[in-house]
Amino acid sequence: MITNYNFMKRIALLTAISIISLYQALACTNLLVSKGASQDGSVMVSYAADSHTRYGTLVFMPGGKHRNGERIEVLEWGKERFLGYIPQVPYTYNVIGNMNEHQVLIGESTWGGLPELIDTSAILDYGSLIYITLQRASTARQAIEIFTSLLDQYGYASSGESISFADPNEVWFMDIIARKPKYVNGENANKGAVWVAVRIPDGCISAHANAARITTFPLNDPENCLYSKDVITQAREMGLFSGKDEEFSFADTYGPLDFSGMRSCEARVWSFFKKHGAEDMDKYIDLARGENPKNRMPLYVKAKEKLSVKDVADMMRDHYEGTEFDMTKGIGAGGNELPYRWRPSSIEIDGKKAHNERAIATQQTGFWFVGQCRGWLPNHIGGLFWFAVDDAGTAPLSPFYACSTEISDHYKLGNGSMLEYSPTSMFWLQNRIAQFAYLRYNHIGKEVRERVDEHELNMIKAVAAADAQALALKEKKAVEMLTEFSVNQANALFKKWKALDEYLLVKYIDGNTKHQNPDGTFKNNGHSTKIPPQPMFPGYSDTYKRAVVNEQKN
Repeated sequence: MITNYNFMKRIALLTAISIISLYQALACTNLLVSKGASQDGSVMVSYAADSHTRYGTLVFMPGGKHRNGERIEVLEWGKERFLGYIPQVPYTYNVIGNMNEHQVLIGESTWGGLPELIDTSAILDYGSLIYITLQRASTARQAIEIFTSLLDQYGYASSGESISFADPNEVWFMDIIARKPKYVNGENANKGAVWVAVRIPDGCISAHANAARITTFPLNDPENCLYSKDVITQAREMGLFSGKDEEFSFADTYGPLDFSGMRSCEARVWSFFKKHGAEDMDKYIDLARGENPKNRMPLYVKAKEKLSVKDVADMMRDHYEGTEFDMTKGIGAGGNELPYRWRPSSIEIDGKKAHNERAIATQQTGFWFVGQCRGWLPNHIGGLFWFAVDDAGTAPLSPFYACSTEISDHYKLGNGSMLEYSPTSMFWLQNRIAQFAYLRYNHIGKEVRERVDEHELNMIKAVAAADAQALALKEKKAVEMLTEFSVNQANALFKKWKALDEYLLVKYIDGNTKHQNPDGTFKNNGHSTKIPPQPMFPGYSDTYKRAVVNEQKN
């Protein structure tokens, strides 16, 4: 078992976070699917952990007993800045990624909020809190209680966040920000955070993408809404709100929308709701365009159809296709319809300005997942954590059962870093393929996506077979079997993707495309098995060609 010191150090190494440059450096997306909105009755939460300095690895924290008096050294997640110590509990649960052995699942996205609501003396940042809570909570409601009570005791060292909490029965949406500090002799006498958590109704979907989203909320419905006792009184004391309690809007008070919050953040939620929600989302187009912060979308909408895990995974690959923000269109997509825009997002030249879109799928993703909490199965089988590293658009998910007692070396922390290339790291292998795909996305990217889809559909079938096999075994044997399954599938994917990396280079070298036989092998020139015939020259998109012609005319 890893020590608590090393455990928190590993958490801290997973990502680098900058709350100062929120929309440039940090932009995560969560999609929330209630039990009644999913095809198989699972509760699902997806999460893309995005940052230009984030290295993608899979968290693994074995559960077990702890000595009396043991402490956790808290290092700020992604910065390794020492924050302090908190006592360890006598027993912790097994955690794989952002899911524990009880099928409790947690995700997040940062929105910043009012700068005066930062506690510089606090011990717990949101990232450390997520993984400490996962070690201790057996339900989503208990996770909310643990998360917030720890803050009251040790302080909240982060800016405004939206947090997803899920278990096999419920999925909750929380908006949270620190209490206004009141320092006495260097100590904060007003530790903790103000927050609101709303349960997403069965049959509905929700999302958050770096913008506070809870507006007004029920004040007397603890079954469906929980909140800190001072969430409204603090706003009054700060002069931020003076109306009736029932008129209070958390998001408009603590995280008001600006252009970036609408166009780069809420637009991602809009895209999910537009594709999978039953409500007409065109009436919120001015919000998505960044024009009308008053036209807020609902926190959740009824699902148009029941979603599969593949539906959710593919939504995480969204580039606004089929909408006015479609990133595969226009001169910004270049000659090969690339749905990505390199930073900075805003362009200013010759006294004119433009703004690039920020879709759910983004190149700077460190890792992403789709977690399934499957209540019809025992916990050691039900918790299924679909995990991938790097950009979701080209990254295949691999299934990991949350009961697993070990993980694949290709996903482990310590196997490479953002400053150290490793030939055995899935993160670096996946980045090799993605970087190549970005060169000719409508050809190379298209083929990679076909391989991704084929792999994931096969894995869905493989998981169904593994579930059935595990159900026939006693729990201890089932855990052994599911651990072996998870490790073997991840290892097999690495091997398959390594072969894909080599194949793509051979096929698409120098902007050409080699001819292939029906079985996929490469054609030769008929004289030598080592020399190909003249390759194909696919060229550029029509939009790009017109732009080049028009430029040369001028």
